[in-house]
Amino acid sequence: MGNLLCCCVQVDQSTVAIKERFGKFQEVMEPGCHCLPWFLGSQLAGHLSLRLQQLDVKCETKTKDNVFVNVVASVQYRALAGKASDAFYKLTNTRSQIQAYVFDVIRASVPKLNLDDAFEQKNEIAKAVEDELEKAMSAYGYEIVQTLIVDIEPDERVKRAMNEINAAARLRVAANEKAEAEKILQIKKAEGEAESKYLAGLGIARQRQAIVDGLRDSVLGFSEKVPGTTAKDVMDMVLVTQYFDTMKEIGASSKSSAVFIPHGPGAIRDVTTQIRDGLLQASTHQ
Repeated sequence: MGNLLCCCVQVDQSTVAIKERFGKFQEVMEPGCHCLPWFLGSQLAGHLSLRLQQLDVKCETKTKDNVFVNVVASVQYRALAGKASDAFYKLTNTRSQIQAYVFDVIRASVPKLNLDDAFEQKNEIAKAVEDELEKAMSAYGYEIVQTLIVDIEPDERVKRAMNEINAAARLRVAANEKAEAEKILQIKKAEGEAESKYLAGLGIARQRQAIVDGLRDSVLGFSEKVPGTTAKDVMDMVLVTQYFDTMKEIGASSKSSAVFIPHGPGAIRDVTTQIRDGLLQASTHQ
């Protein structure tokens, strides 16, 4: 960083040099070229960087709920040009000093918090570390620019347990949502079936009403046009006609199975009577 040649010394940018005379501090030399008359007792004690430096500190501690964690703090600091002599002479090992303060603050702050709270209050922990370091290191000519808590790492088994708890909670929510969806589907299905049966019932009722109305109109019209016939005679004839039409359709169907029914004048009369009584009952209920 500095070169001693013919009583001249070079100080690089962002660096200062400490000049002593006969072992006593004399001055802080700024970046550039300086005369160092060694024959008069002047000597170069060393250099001090003014650049921003970073120190990562890993501290093991435990939380209030007795979970051991590794807290990683990142401290950014630099020496102050106006206090270069203090920064050079007062501390033997700056990084060890900062690390000691970080350990002290973290091990005093984290044990007061539960594990979840420690994750949520990382900024508060970092602020406490920064305040303590700023107060202590300013006396030694150093400025604490920023302190960050970059990681809080619990034991691997604790992390696995936390993940399992989280997964179980999510599965429980998913199961509740699935059950609720199935419940809605069942309700909608039941409502649809009820509506379908209701509409089917209306259709059957209207169909029966239409049949009864059609038969009534047919009987009345035939009775008026053919004198001497009664409504019963016309009804019997209509029902017999419907009976034969039904037999025709059964026989014409290629997929129908064999149907055995009684056939003959007496049987037809009985069928006619049963159909007529059924239709009259349906008409009465309507």
